[in-house]
Amino acid sequence: MVPEIDQQRFAEAHAGGALVVDVRDRGEYRAGHVPGARSAPLSDLPLALAALPKDRPVHVICQSGGRSTQATSLLRDLGYDAHSVSGGTAAWIDAGRPAVTGDEPGTPTSPATSEETR
Repeated sequence: MVPEIDQQRFAEAHAGGALVVDVRDRGEYRAGHVPGARSAPLSDLPLALAALPKDRPVHVICQSGGRSTQATSLLRDLGYDAHSVSGGTAAWIDAGRPAVTGDEPGTPTSPATSEETR
């Protein structure tokens, strides 16, 4: 079973500087992502492993939870302390939390709407 973190606990971890990896496709990421999230599309995840530390939790997020579950399973098999974010980016934005657009992890500037990220 893949460990999940709920939105409230994820928001608390995020506020504390959690490492977040977004495994959606680059276009989805560009349209709106959790501030500070690193882009590592699921298909390219093996290429991103060298940049991921094994000494701290990795919070894996996608749009709604399917791809993040797959990525979390892979990361855990490789020794990472990975957790899938339940509800994904859609739930994050639906809760009114900030999102940023573009290719960089960025910092929050204004909340994105659900329609902008779907």
